[in-house]
Amino acid sequence: MSDYDEFEMATRAVRAGQQRTAEGEHSEAIFPTSSYVFASAAQAAARFSGDQPGNIYSRFTNPTVRTFEERLASMEGGERCVATSSGMAAILATCAGLLQAGDHIVSSRSIFGTTTVLFSTYLARFGIETTFVPLADSGSWEAAIRPKTRMLFLETPSNPLTEIADIKRLSALARSNNCVLVVDNCFCTPVLQQPLALGADIVIHSATKYLDGQGRCIGGAVVGDSELVGKEVYGFLRAAGPTMSPFNAWVFLKGLETLPLRMQAHCSSALTLAQWLEQQPAVVRVYQPGLASHPQHELASRQQTGFGGIVSFELQGGQQQAWTFIDALRIFSITANLGDAKSTVTHPATTTHGRLTPEQRADAGISDCLIRLAVGLEAVSDLQADLAAGLAALES
Repeated sequence: MSDYDEFEMATRAVRAGQQRTAEGEHSEAIFPTSSYVFASAAQAAARFSGDQPGNIYSRFTNPTVRTFEERLASMEGGERCVATSSGMAAILATCAGLLQAGDHIVSSRSIFGTTTVLFSTYLARFGIETTFVPLADSGSWEAAIRPKTRMLFLETPSNPLTEIADIKRLSALARSNNCVLVVDNCFCTPVLQQPLALGADIVIHSATKYLDGQGRCIGGAVVGDSELVGKEVYGFLRAAGPTMSPFNAWVFLKGLETLPLRMQAHCSSALTLAQWLEQQPAVVRVYQPGLASHPQHELASRQQTGFGGIVSFELQGGQQQAWTFIDALRIFSITANLGDAKSTVTHPATTTHGRLTPEQRADAGISDCLIRLAVGLEAVSDLQADLAAGLAALES
């Protein structure tokens, strides 16, 4: 546990995990070293055997990475965090550390497109099957469970339609069937949602997104208890090496310091734009959990402390109309990343979910006219004017 676990989220985001060196530095130090010097042969043997704690090799022990791990674990309310080279590496490390050939996953079908590819293509090669179900339909989750089901996996809110799953209900289902419940908390971060407190076993992050907050580095994290994460997931990382670099860990530490403030701003602007988009004639439907029209608005209000910075919406027409709208924007960056101070826009059907089959996209609700916005920290009036210009381009 961190020395700061008793404090509020904003304090932990700034202070948790840091252990100052003899130099007395105020900001966290970066340790760009591949290896460490032992005081004696006996100490080296004790470190490698696990009899003595301490640094061994930066593939799996690094002080800067450890500071990030301890801070994020404190913010999520977990016992242990394992940092990885990317969000996808975090998902892979979790599956490889906890599953074996013959096991079965029940996953939401409303997940990041590359996660779907990982499950349906690559894990399948190793004898791990996956059944995809509607995120918000608890009956489908229960019906999909088999005797060999070992993991329930979901994102909530989902990408890109911001669907919400009832984490408490799914945690009860997982416990009754001896499964591990894994929740990707990328869209909410620990500031807006605490899956472990709601009964999840493991939380996944793409640190690349909101944890960084400025689109600078790639990284991921797995948070949970000392057994599943501290031994099994960590054991895979130690052996296979999908490791976070010390520099990236330091950047993410700086991002965590401002995360509570940034998430408040993202949420406020996103809801303002979502409410405005609902009033536009060319917009068929808007997806944002803060809207009263969202099918899981009440659940999101109970489960989250804010509604997030993602707004997705469907235009009248198809792909060409969506591309015309996107190309007319001046402020929103056309990029598939999210969680950035800079607002971004993407066309999921041809980018983030473009590797899925048309049938898979249809099942996930990814239409050709769907657009996803990740609302940044610019003036919301300027962002609204930019979206208005995009809508005006559809009429020309």
